[in-house]
Amino acid sequence: MQKRRQKISRRRWIPTLQSRRKAAEEIPGWRKRESRNGCLFLLPSLIGTGGFVLFPFLDVVRRSFFKAAGSGFVGLENFRRVLDNGAFRLAVGNTVRFLAVCLPVLLTLSLLLAVLICRMKRVQRWIKTGVLLPMAVPAASVVVFFQMVFDRKGWLNEMLKFFGGTGKDWLMENTAFWVLTVCYVWKNLGYDIILWLAGLSGISKEQYDAAKVQGAGEWACFWYITLPQLKETAFVAGVLSFVNALRVFREAYLLAGDYPHKSIYMLQHLFNNWFVSLDIQKMTAAAVMLVIVTTGMLIFCERHWRNRNYEKRKR
Repeated sequence: MQKRRQKISRRRWIPTLQSRRKAAEEIPGWRKRESRNGCLFLLPSLIGTGGFVLFPFLDVVRRSFFKAAGSGFVGLENFRRVLDNGAFRLAVGNTVRFLAVCLPVLLTLSLLLAVLICRMKRVQRWIKTGVLLPMAVPAASVVVFFQMVFDRKGWLNEMLKFFGGTGKDWLMENTAFWVLTVCYVWKNLGYDIILWLAGLSGISKEQYDAAKVQGAGEWACFWYITLPQLKETAFVAGVLSFVNALRVFREAYLLAGDYPHKSIYMLQHLFNNWFVSLDIQKMTAAAVMLVIVTTGMLIFCERHWRNRNYEKRKR
């Protein structure tokens, strides 16, 4: 008994992890060593990002104010030529239209499916695996499947002819936009569902039980409990979906080639054609404008989100 009491008394004097950390912070130079070690770990990534992304982009910015050969300052002439280009205006309009249609559809559909999957406790693990399968399938395979369905001699036209209808070339008419939209949503739906499920897992079940005891229905629980607590998840899912929608070039290029129907002629087609023709002046100026607009939108959304959270905390 005496030995046990001595051990317990000794344990009381053993400093906890928190007190050790505070004592370490009081040691002079501890914070400097910690920040220096962190910078050393980040140094390889910073070197790679700077050498392969940052410095080349700075060279692109420099070239946007010069002639194609890199000699002769022209000011904003390259930007004016890009804005006067009809193909550039068409690509911008199609890209904005694609974002305006795809993002709400993708976020809304993925949220509804995530809510349904969250209630299926027994088969939830298998459903999560199933919704992520489209991301594991290569984009070329996905596009081949859509071509087999929507091509002039594809399955859809054969089915329409079997029932007495008339087929058409779905990829070379205005319907090509909706084919590309379905392809993008199907490819990225599983990723957004996983994001929503991660947000839903952070909402305690006791809140729903308390609301149902007070007479709240399913819609009231979803509107007043689920949605308000998914705002941060919505912000992350929206930003990632926005970035992925800007990179839809693979699907559009594989569906219809270099010069697709005008409804799916995106900015990436324009950059690809300018790169093939070595139109450096227009390509660099358009790239700088695209980066400025995209970065400005992301910064605006982030600041607006922070201001809303700060005002709510003050209340």
